[in-house]
Amino acid sequence: MNLNIALRDVLIAIPLFIYVLIIVSVVTKHLYRVMIEKGIPRNVAIYYNRKIIHITTGGVVALILPVLFKEPFTPFAFALTLGFITLYPHISNKELEWFQVKDNAYEVNFCIAWGTTILILWLALGNPWKAIIPALFISFGDAVTGVVRNAMFGRRTKHWLGNIAMAFIVIPIGYLLAGIPGVVAGSIATVIERLEFGFIDDNILIAFSATATLLLLQTP
Repeated sequence: MNLNIALRDVLIAIPLFIYVLIIVSVVTKHLYRVMIEKGIPRNVAIYYNRKIIHITTGGVVALILPVLFKEPFTPFAFALTLGFITLYPHISNKELEWFQVKDNAYEVNFCIAWGTTILILWLALGNPWKAIIPALFISFGDAVTGVVRNAMFGRRTKHWLGNIAMAFIVIPIGYLLAGIPGVVAGSIATVIERLEFGFIDDNILIAFSATATLLLLQTP
């Protein structure tokens, strides 16, 4: 990789990194206080914040990534850095109360899945727009699923109405960016979302099932 390109991309990534930190540490912290003051249960407020973070950080950054970056290594490195930042409060038993909970660290999985799938698909297909598809699935599709379920049931749960909402988001995204293979990837991801295996949560399953599907069906 050209050193000048790498340096250029790092300089672009820094303000985006700061933007993400502001959303996570300032904006959603304020939103949490507002929701609590309005009588929204703590667990519901936390879950809404997690999905807000998915959309405004993972989703927004993924959408502009193909326009701004020349290579996938810098986004991958910054995603892993954010993964460590979100993991540390869990390790130190000092969770950030406005979006973290003790019983799972799925926001860490989100960062890992986001960065890793972009890296894999960009290198394999050579197309940054196709590379961001799984990241968009977990950023927008999974977020909509969670918002619908949270609004309906007031807790984190799995329900088919959430999957229908997700399908309306991820299938069009898949089609616009990758055609029929994208539709297949979105359909599989929608079904996979209902599954979890311990620490392997829906972020991991959605992102990597979509990645595998695109690798199998999509040409560069």
